[in-house]
Amino acid sequence: MDKGKLRIGLLGAGRIGRIHGGNIAAHPRARLAFVADASREAAHDLAQAAGAAVADADRVIDSPDIDALVICTPTDTHADFIERGARAGKAIFCEKPVSLDAQRTRACVRVVEETGAALMIGFNRRFDPSFSTLRRRIQDGEIGEVELVTILSRDPSPPPPDYLVRSGGLFRDMMIHDFDMARFLLGEEPIEVHAVASNLVDPAIGRAGDVDTAAVMMKTGSGRIAQISNSRRATYGYDQRIEVHGSLGLLAAGNRRTTTVEFADARGYSVDPALPFFLERYAEAYRAELDAFVTGVLDGAPLSPTGLDGLRAQRLADAATAAARTGKAMRLTLEAGA
Repeated sequence: MDKGKLRIGLLGAGRIGRIHGGNIAAHPRARLAFVADASREAAHDLAQAAGAAVADADRVIDSPDIDALVICTPTDTHADFIERGARAGKAIFCEKPVSLDAQRTRACVRVVEETGAALMIGFNRRFDPSFSTLRRRIQDGEIGEVELVTILSRDPSPPPPDYLVRSGGLFRDMMIHDFDMARFLLGEEPIEVHAVASNLVDPAIGRAGDVDTAAVMMKTGSGRIAQISNSRRATYGYDQRIEVHGSLGLLAAGNRRTTTVEFADARGYSVDPALPFFLERYAEAYRAELDAFVTGVLDGAPLSPTGLDGLRAQRLADAATAAARTGKAMRLTLEAGA
């Protein structure tokens, strides 16, 4: 360790890589040592801003001057980089998902377990102050037994067509965050998945083989229910809301707005719109997530969300994809390790 600091190599200098790179550079217990990206220019710009060096991915992974990897590369590279980092003895933080294929994810998690590597998956919404507080109050018994979880997640506009080709589809790309959040709040694993999906926003999404509007309903073994609503369009800003109903009451977390200012006149009340997109909405969550990784590795504490969390969310995404395609409910077995 570098004077008590976690020495980190960042793989990927795109949009999310820049967020993590800036947070690493600002963290008092971390140092961004290397940045690697297929675009040398992108790597150079981020490294220069953060006081790091530019290197290729092979050098970063194999370097004895690196304690940990933060993986922000395209999804189809995640599993390979996780396995290489695990075998090189690095602690690993990887953006979701591990892979677009559950079998590949399962094999990757197995390598992590066999090597004893520390792995954390980037389900950043668990670290949002409102959502994490909501979960803590559920665990404290404030609303009794959880009965119904409702999650609404709507993007302000669709992603570009070239992104859709590699995204894995709405369920695996966008709703996977909500599958993880549902598991986080239900306290039990869903075993039954129903889904419907449509193209209502952009015909180009349908031509790419994807959907842009979807709803999922899931049930756990004890009968707890979660319902998730996703859309690639929200004219009023980035819509992120959660409601959890229990035997003793209700907990809810609403949208974050650009300001809390309200205006009132004879026509009624008006407020500012919701924050525009995820970078603004979850800025605090990204910082808290990085802090949890750095602190956990340095202090030897367990990391969460784990690779197994990633696998279980992936299986729900796969089940929802199949349910929407076939019109039939999908049942999941709670097999060991998955």
